[in-house]
Amino acid sequence: MSRSDPRPWSGVVGVLTCLAVGAPVLVLGSGPAAGAFLVPVWLWWVCFAGFVVALVVCTLLVDRVRDVGTLLVFAAQVGLGVTVVLMAPAFGWTQILLVFGAAVSTYLNRWPVTTAVVGLNTVVAAGAAYLNSGAVAQALLNALLYALLQAGVVLSVQTYLRELATRRKLAEAHTELRAATALLAQATRSDERLRIARELHDLIGHQLTVLTLELEVAAHQSTPPAAEHVARARQVARDLLADVRGTVGELRRHAPDLREALQRIVAELPEPAVHLRVDDGIAVDEARVTALVRCVQEVVTNTIRHAESANLWIEISDDDGTIRLTAWDDGRGAGGEVRPGNGLCGMRERVEALGGRVSLDGGRGFRVRAEVPAA
Repeated sequence: MSRSDPRPWSGVVGVLTCLAVGAPVLVLGSGPAAGAFLVPVWLWWVCFAGFVVALVVCTLLVDRVRDVGTLLVFAAQVGLGVTVVLMAPAFGWTQILLVFGAAVSTYLNRWPVTTAVVGLNTVVAAGAAYLNSGAVAQALLNALLYALLQAGVVLSVQTYLRELATRRKLAEAHTELRAATALLAQATRSDERLRIARELHDLIGHQLTVLTLELEVAAHQSTPPAAEHVARARQVARDLLADVRGTVGELRRHAPDLREALQRIVAELPEPAVHLRVDDGIAVDEARVTALVRCVQEVVTNTIRHAESANLWIEISDDDGTIRLTAWDDGRGAGGEVRPGNGLCGMRERVEALGGRVSLDGGRGFRVRAEVPAA
């Protein structure tokens, strides 16, 4: 569940609202208004307690598990809410409990089911008003009031869900753009290093080679005391040529900065909070940097898209010549067997092409481990 997700607080407010609804019933139900119940008072309280429990369970499960069990709990919540209202129609404020069914349904179900729940609750609100007053006009007014109230709640939840989906898409695009930028910057720097290496080799290297040969000839033809200076100049030219060749080789072998590339991906990511750790001293070539960057991109994107997590940890270490990437989150996990999609399959293929392997664990949270040889 993300840090900005208001649903946990919505659950707390829902429980407090239920308690506020039940408190007046507790006071009035033991007094003169006890006759307002159509059933024994204890039965009403049992149903009311069941409704509160079902509401709490739905609030906890709506982000983590969306299976038949969750839908059965939701159905129990709707049924108990209707029962509580019709068992004591004189307590008109209990009808506010029906609104929670419409709100939770918006999270769990498609719009036809939510529309059916809203319609059922509206009919129940009208029936309770008619049982209490016997007036059709009062029943219709009550039905209109609760229909509008539920419609407002449903539209608000749908607006929030659309905003949440938009934020996730923006975060995914942000991650992909950052990864592309990091790889482009890496490729640009590599191209620039290769260009400088070629220029050093083709221009300065060749000129120094010619200069060394000329000094070699001069050394054979010169006589003291000029011969001593020519020999020193020849040695300086040879040393300089060796330095240029060493610099050219180093420029060609220079590895991209892995930490910098990965920090570009997770920088300014709104959620989840990414905790990145790259061990010091890790040196890998350009192909492995590219593979690790793509792996981290896939991990971050999947976490945003599926995990509903607040935190993501990514660690990269060097273990006896093996570069190990470990990533895990505190989200809902895969709920059992992991079935890799195109992204995870592509990540596995990329790692295996370098002689490595990938393991996935979708138990508590989601964990990815990738290992590639350092060279």
